[in-house]
Amino acid sequence: MEVFKSYAVTESGSKGRKFAQAGHSYRNAFERDRDRIIHCDAFRRLAGKTQVFAPGLDDNYRSRSTHTIEVAQVGRTIARVLGINETLTEAICLAHDLGHSPFGHSGEMVLNKISASFGGFEHNRQTLRIVDLLEHPYVEFAGLNLMYETRLGLAKHRSPYDRPEEHREFNEAVGPLEAQAADIADRIAYNAHDFEDASRAGLLDVEQLATIEIYNIAAARCKAELIEDASIRKTRIAKAIIDTLVSDVIETSKEAIAQSKVASLADVYGRGEVLVRLSEKADEQLRVFEKLLMDNVYMHPKLRSLHEQVEEWLMTLYDLLRDRPEMMAVRYRELVKTQGLERTVVDYIAGMTDRFCIQLVEENI
Repeated sequence: MEVFKSYAVTESGSKGRKFAQAGHSYRNAFERDRDRIIHCDAFRRLAGKTQVFAPGLDDNYRSRSTHTIEVAQVGRTIARVLGINETLTEAICLAHDLGHSPFGHSGEMVLNKISASFGGFEHNRQTLRIVDLLEHPYVEFAGLNLMYETRLGLAKHRSPYDRPEEHREFNEAVGPLEAQAADIADRIAYNAHDFEDASRAGLLDVEQLATIEIYNIAAARCKAELIEDASIRKTRIAKAIIDTLVSDVIETSKEAIAQSKVASLADVYGRGEVLVRLSEKADEQLRVFEKLLMDNVYMHPKLRSLHEQVEEWLMTLYDLLRDRPEMMAVRYRELVKTQGLERTVVDYIAGMTDRFCIQLVEENI
């Protein structure tokens, strides 16, 4: 039996599921949440969705799926050391990107433009829509019927690039510490592995990186100057960045939790403060690193030029499916009755892999 700190989320202290279900003989409620996420259709499709570089360009680039697995690994480490619910943290990590559209943030921007007149599109909100409505593995109800705290963690997911709107169902100022661990794990993981993938793609050079403090700290930590193989050197630096930042999060969070004097989950909610976090110094170092990636990777002309192509593909596909809804899967055609045609078409496109989206466009234009 797992023993948690008094401020961790526990099954007995949870608000439970929306639809009552009997317990399981061998797995607790949050283990079942994790497993429901792993086995759902949307999770499988992450393997074919862009992280930064489109799947298929190079088999070594991250997909949205491998990013998710790396986030879960980082999140579990943080949660375990802090004595909070590791399985809940893992479940939130594994589900946090289910709502991403094909073609990464470019796809999201296009779908938001398409749906501006009927609510817009934001991937965190779409994640909740997937786990609450679009997945349908049960006869009795739609959705995965996840525990309240798992859903709360998804609703409150935050990063410098994720600022989801407040959801009326959740009035907590912050998520539980497990959700906070998932948030910082996401930020650490994507920065480190986007750096590694961008280095592989030749978008970053030594002169640029030499000005970045967190890079220099990590390079010194892994004795990068002694590693002759450039590929291995970049990989070891990326791992050292993760290790450095995770260590900082753990020590900073231990101190923040102790100083906050939270003694229960209610205290965590009542305090309304993010307690699982980087130190101010490490946070600033990471922000400088993030700016380098933004300026030289995410805004690189090669990636920006793809955005115009993505907009053409998704606009074409939206018009096609709106005019011919019979092309959508049966489950989505049924949703039109309650969700409306336009929103259902956006739901359908958002769930596609990059490859399936392109294939559908090419077959019908």
